[in-house]
Formats: sequence, C-alpha cells, structure tokens
Amino acid sequence: MKYEKIERAIFLERPNRFIAYAELNGKQETIHVKNTGRCAELLKPGVSIYVQESDNPNRKTGWDLIAVKKGERLINMDSQIPNRVVQEWIEEGQLFGDKPYVKPEVTYGNSRFDLYVEADGRKILIEVKGVTLEEDGVVRFPDAPSLRAVKHVEELCRAVKEGYEAYVIFVIQMKGVRYFTPNVDTHPEFGKALKAAKAAGVKVLAYDCRVTPESIELDEPVPVVLGSPVLKEAVIPIIEWYRRNKRDLPWRHNVSAYHVWISEIMLQQTRVEAVKRYYERFLEVLPTVKDLAEVKEDKLLKLWEGLGYYNRVRNMQKAAQQIMVDYQGEFPATYEEIRSLKGIGSYTAGAVSSFAYGLPRPAVDGNVLRVVSRLTASRDDIMKAGVRTRIEREIEEVIPSDAASDFNQGLIELGAIVCMPNGDPKCGECPVCHLCQGKLLGIEKELPVKTKAKARRIEKRTVLVLKDGDSLAIKKRAPKGLLAGLYELPNLEGHLNRKEVVEYCHSIGLSPLHIKKAEDAKHIFSHVEWHMIGYEIKVDELEKNCSQDMIFAPRLEIEEKYPIPSAFEVYRGLF
Repeated sequence: MKYEKIERAIFLERPNRFIAYAELNGKQETIHVKNTGRCAELLKPGVSIYVQESDNPNRKTGWDLIAVKKGERLINMDSQIPNRVVQEWIEEGQLFGDKPYVKPEVTYGNSRFDLYVEADGRKILIEVKGVTLEEDGVVRFPDAPSLRAVKHVEELCRAVKEGYEAYVIFVIQMKGVRYFTPNVDTHPEFGKALKAAKAAGVKVLAYDCRVTPESIELDEPVPVVLGSPVLKEAVIPIIEWYRRNKRDLPWRHNVSAYHVWISEIMLQQTRVEAVKRYYERFLEVLPTVKDLAEVKEDKLLKLWEGLGYYNRVRNMQKAAQQIMVDYQGEFPATYEEIRSLKGIGSYTAGAVSSFAYGLPRPAVDGNVLRVVSRLTASRDDIMKAGVRTRIEREIEEVIPSDAASDFNQGLIELGAIVCMPNGDPKCGECPVCHLCQGKLLGIEKELPVKTKAKARRIEKRTVLVLKDGDSLAIKKRAPKGLLAGLYELPNLEGHLNRKEVVEYCHSIGLSPLHIKKAEDAKHIFSHVEWHMIGYEIKVDELEKNCSQDMIFAPRLEIEEKYPIPSAFEVYRGLF
C-alpha cells in the first residue's frame, strides 16, 4: 500500500479523539486522526509525524495523520489501512494460495467482518485488527475497551461450527516487535474471548509491517501469546540459566529418543540419584529398542527391581514391540506417534519430542506445574486435569523452536533445584525472580494449590522368611493386580502371633525348627499402605513337604534371577 502527498510535521496537541494540531511548514495545521484510540504513548508534543494532504478541498481538516516516529521506530497510524494491507497480501497469494476470491465487508450473523475469502472450496471469514500500542517490543490490542471486538470474535466461533474457516489477523503497524498479547489491563473480556475462539478453532495470527512515510506492507509473522506474557518473558532467562547450571546427568550425555524415554519413565516418582545406577545398568543389558522388545519378562523385571510401578516397564516393553512392528525398529519422530505408544502420556511424549528431536512441545511434570503456578501467581488446583492442560497450552505458545529442549529442561531443572516444594523456594538463586508474580504478591510459599490425595488404605501383612539351610521360599504373585507377576516372600493377611504362624506352617506341611521375630516394616504404594510384621523361620526339609506353590532357591540364585519388589527390602537382610 502506497501513499501520495506525504509531508513531515511536528505534533503539538490533540484536543479530542478526532483531531490534532501540528506544525507544518512553519504554521499550525489541523490534522484529522483516523485512529480514534487513546495513543497517548505515541502522540506526545514535539514528536515527528507524517501527514497526507486531503483530496477534499471542502474538508475542515486538510490533512490526515498517517505515521508517527517513536524513537527509531516508525508506526503507521492509519486505522483504515490494515484491511487493505491484508487484502493485498492475500491477493498476492499469501496464506490461501494463488487466485483466491476476496470480498471486503461481508455480513455474517449479527456482525460485519472485514474480509470474506473463497479458495479451493474453502469459505473463510477474516476479522482484521490494526495494532499501534507498543511497549518494550510488546504490542497489545485494544488500547481502549471494545465490545464490538468481543462480539465479532464470539461470532467467528459460531461460524466455525457452521463449517467456515475463521481468522483474526492482527496487523502490527510497525517493525521490530517481540510478540503480541491481548491488552487484558484495558479489556480482559477481549483476552478471554480470544482464548475461547482459539480453542474453538479460530486461527489467531499476527504480522508486523514494513513501514515508511509513503507505504505500509504486511511482512513477517509475530508470536501470539494468549496465555501468560510472564511465561514469554521468562523464556530467555530460563534457557540461559539452564545452560550455565544444568546438572551432569548420564541421560544428558548421549541423547537419543530411546535414552530419554528410559530415563523419563525411571524418573517418575524416583529420586535422580537413585535412577542413575538403574539407568546405566538397564542400557548395558538392553541397549536398543529391539533388545527391550525381545527380553524375557523375568529378566526385565529384575532389571527394574527397586524402581517400583512395574507396569511401567511392562508397558515399555509393549511399546518397544509396537516400535518394532509399526516403525521397523526406529523410534518414531513425531509427537503424535510417540504419544500413541503404550504407556506414554503427554509429559513423556513432550519430553522425548523436545529433548531428543527439538520439537516445540511442552513437557509438564510436577516441577513445571509448581514453577508456572508461582511465576503466574495461579491459585488453580494443579491436581485438576484442566489446569494441567491449560498450562501445557500456555507453555506451548512460548516454547522457542530453536531451543525447545533447553527451555523445557530448564523449567524442570528450576523446579528440581531452585523453585523447590516443601519449604522455602530459593528465590535468591532464581533467574526469573524479577518476573515472579507469586513473589511479587508474597504468596510464593502458598503455591501451588494442590488438593490432598485421598487417604491410603491400610493393609496389615505378616511376612514369612522361610529358610532351610541356604535355601529360601518365594512365591510368584498373580499376573494381575498389585505387584503383578513379581516374586515375593510368602505373606499372610493380618498380623499373626507366633502360635498362629506355627499353625500356618504346619497346615502347609512345614515343620518349624526355630522361629524368630523380625523387624516391623511399612511400604507405601499409590493407594495402599502395607504395615508389616515378619518372622524368620528355620524349617526342616523346606521343599520336600510344602503343599504350597512356592519356589525354593539358594540366596544367590534369588538375588540374580528373581525380581523381588522393594516392599520386602527390610527382610532381604535375613536372606
């Protein structure tokens, strides 16, 4: 879009929304202001402005305001031009391909939209918004409350339901900006409407413009942040901090999708230090997806012994078998394919996608939920699935495509070693403390809000360490349910006294020679607590007479071959 008859002037004052006074060629002129927004941060006395001479000799204002200088940036102020700029851009083949049909000013429902496009059988409604409000490279809209803007956005949602494509395009009437975000300070309802529209399928885009005193052209896409500008501002500090401070962990050395996957499954509800030795041992025995797919279950469970949650490693094997069949043994490289694997949820899929492949997908674990809740001063309950989904969307908006891994790992690392739970966060060491809304409000220790889990069911168990010389008795648990398919020390419901234990031994064909009370123990599962008492029992001819389906094996064989869950860790000392 090109202008003619452009002159430079000096802004003097603006007595109302529609006119301004400026010094032009040594005398004061009355200037028509097409942009009726406040624009107070732009139109300051003494700034350079560019005006266009009117072709209408009967008009009281002989000039129109076209652009204003703000520092080194030139900002177009013509509120009537964004529609024409977008129309020209589309007609040149941008966004919808060659030779689209474009019609301006089309009525749909109770709204009049700026553009209607037909291309390749698609029907498209477009609402165009010109943006001139800028501060520190951040551009926002609107600069004043706009009920009309909210109504139009809501109408676009209805259009999507009826089969239209719908767009809101923000035309940033300047260059050199960092991102666009709705102006929730001025009009929070517009920000809410825009978020809802995006969730409903309306595409929200922003583009900057090449601006001269005589022209304006749509140019490059600008990031759109509908969620949290605080998160957007935190991106660079977190990446830089992570690169300086990241811990030296074995799974960060030789990064591959397989390695990331194994480490992330192991790290679920297990301390980092404990995982290191498991990770290295696992890869030594099963270095490839193929090895994991083909290993015998008992050997696999033995490798996992002590990590708990054995269904996770079973699901890993099923996923490895999927990879062998569906992907010819190559770990899939898209988020959707990774997410489709057995046992992989949104967090693990995001971690593998971003850490191994650099894809800008979120990886939201408990650490990230805590960091984001404090950064944004959110009192939403992080135990609710909807809150996790919202945070995933907000993070996905701001992940840099060239540093997805470092940003995601930086958020996780920050939560692990600085923005810690159960005590005071180390705000003095935090690279985004200056941005933290929780800190600003003095509520960082109250966040995140987290609903307490239901009380676990208590189960009393009596554990029997049955010994005959060097041999011990173990049993294989049922193939389904808690600790499915693992091997355990024989145990009974309830807390039995010595007499009851002796009677039980006799009932299964064993003759106790010596019985000794063992240490009490407790083990916590997700929804159950075992409160255990134990007995060390020496018997005569253990294997020969026992009527129960038990395995009788030497201590060394049990240690090397049979996976025994950590619930029985206290009693392993009696082997």
